[in-house]
Amino acid sequence: MEDVLTKVQAAFKSAFDIDPRTITLDTSPDNVPAWDSMGHVTLASSLESMFGLMFDVDDLMEMENVREICRVVQSKLGKVQSVQPV
Repeated sequence: MEDVLTKVQAAFKSAFDIDPRTITLDTSPDNVPAWDSMGHVTLASSLESMFGLMFDVDDLMEMENVREICRVVQSKLGKVQSVQPV
């Protein structure tokens, strides 16, 4: 979870130009003024680039805070890794 959080923090830096150290598992749109509906799209794009993933609408709806973002990303990474040949 640590490395996922570190990359999520970097995605926030890329999307909103804020200090990544201010982003914790408890961070939500209430704590980040730029994290509105359009900001959510920008953040999702940054996350997709950072992790090499694609999110669907259901994923985006679940990403209500950083903890949920990390959970969705970890879930997607697990699926990607389980599909790749060893």
